[in-house]
Amino acid sequence: MDFRALLGVQQGDRVLRQAFALALALAAFGFTPASSAQGTLTMTVASSPGVGADILARALSLHFSNEYGMSAVVENRPGASGNIGADHVARAKPDGHSLLVAATTFATNAAVDKKLPYDPIKSFEPVALLGTGTMVLVVNDEVPADSLKAFIALAKSKPGQINYASAGNGTPQHLAMELFKQEAGVDLFHVPFKSGGAAVNDLAGGHVSAMIAPIHTVMTLIKSGKLKPIAVMSGERESTVPEVPTFREQGYPKVQVDVWYALMAPAGTPADIIKDLNRKVNEALRTEAMLQSLAKQSIKAQGGTPERMAAVLENEVTRWPPVVRAAGISAD
Repeated sequence: MDFRALLGVQQGDRVLRQAFALALALAAFGFTPASSAQGTLTMTVASSPGVGADILARALSLHFSNEYGMSAVVENRPGASGNIGADHVARAKPDGHSLLVAATTFATNAAVDKKLPYDPIKSFEPVALLGTGTMVLVVNDEVPADSLKAFIALAKSKPGQINYASAGNGTPQHLAMELFKQEAGVDLFHVPFKSGGAAVNDLAGGHVSAMIAPIHTVMTLIKSGKLKPIAVMSGERESTVPEVPTFREQGYPKVQVDVWYALMAPAGTPADIIKDLNRKVNEALRTEAMLQSLAKQSIKAQGGTPERMAAVLENEVTRWPPVVRAAGISAD
């Protein structure tokens, strides 16, 4: 086949001849332009811009574009506690071009809503665990408790009278507090809000007494003294508040709940594509630019194999239904 004729290359056009020669040389080494060979990689975020999953997706998109010449974009599909975006990816063609940047609600929704249009395990292939964030139990500065022990004693002295906020019914913050209630044997009154920001605002204003929240969302209020951190839910102490003990240290080893983020592909995505995406993700998570981007949100880069993420998801999907049943939680 006369490639030069197809491309309209004339003998006297030195620049085009050189470009053609370069293209042939690159093709010999297996390189093809992203637009023609790879298509556009779309990472769907099931929430609004600016939150942890969205920040991770955009950082990954930038890395994929810069390092691998891929056409990578982020698409926000918020709504129904993340179910709209997840269902969209579950129904996508399993060719590696459509991915979901999932967050903790991806698993907790399955425990709360029995009518999900997808299965978090059967409808997806894990690519990698992207990162984790720390949750913290905080109380308003007017609450007469400066430790977990004191807060539990206060709650037991006033059963049902101490209220707590969450970002909504069935959210990870809600389930995490219900887990703590069950383990500590305390009765707290739940006040669900329509968003985490609204809940934090009312907590700082003294309209509610306590809340479990991602630590980066309340750090400014902790530093200003408006909120008091009582305990962190991570396995180890959080570096940003090293003086605050974990629940495990204080006798509640089961009260360990992380905010987590994962990259998921539709079920049926070929193993070689999953392997290649996993390699690229792990390389991205080791770059200084990515680490700095995540650190601003108090997110710790994770990575590892698809099997690691599969184990995390299996544990999450298994652990929450008993908590939901015991608390009598149902989808709104």
